[in-house]
Amino acid sequence: MKPSEDRDAALGADPDVVAAWVAGWALSRGVPPPVAAYGGLRVDVGAPDQKARYVFAAPSPSVERASREILEPHVFIKVAAPPEAVEPWLAEGWILQPLGFLMTTDGLEAGGVGLPDGYRFEVDVTPGGHTVSALAEDGEVGANGRVLLAGTTAVFDQIITHPDHRRRGLGRAVMGRLGAVAAENGATKGSLVATPDGRALYSTLGWRLHSLFTTFVRE
Repeated sequence: MKPSEDRDAALGADPDVVAAWVAGWALSRGVPPPVAAYGGLRVDVGAPDQKARYVFAAPSPSVERASREILEPHVFIKVAAPPEAVEPWLAEGWILQPLGFLMTTDGLEAGGVGLPDGYRFEVDVTPGGHTVSALAEDGEVGANGRVLLAGTTAVFDQIITHPDHRRRGLGRAVMGRLGAVAAENGATKGSLVATPDGRALYSTLGWRLHSLFTTFVRE
């Protein structure tokens, strides 16, 4: 990824891209749909280590207000901007988490996607989307992932290649099959939030960095 792309991504995110990703993420995780809060979006996750997350397309006074008024622990604030742009807006008591990368693509294509010998695809319908698994001959899951539809945006989530099946192109194949399923169901573009390792893979598949994603959690 070119350094200039990182600089461009630091300028902020399209609120519609962020909203579509949040809606798809909520569908994928089986939690209530996002609602408006503090000028951004709140998702009530309900997990012991993540009670809720507040997502913002850019740093703003709304982020500062949320960080000052939210006192409950295990609540996350996510902002589509680099850490140095977000930190000045935060009250005390928020801890920086690993950086994420909001990525997008317009390259969804219907059609077949191949797997290495000895594997087969299994596609399951889920609420709002599909799960794709690459299964070995003995039925073991080698890689899998989900795609959820938020309007015409396909939100990719939980893309995993399991340790005993790595370095065989399964992650690339699952991404391709997810994209094909999404296109067949009316999606025209895709979004996801990647880890640093995931970003490297998705970049080779034509995905572009849309914005950095900085996350803080309340102590």
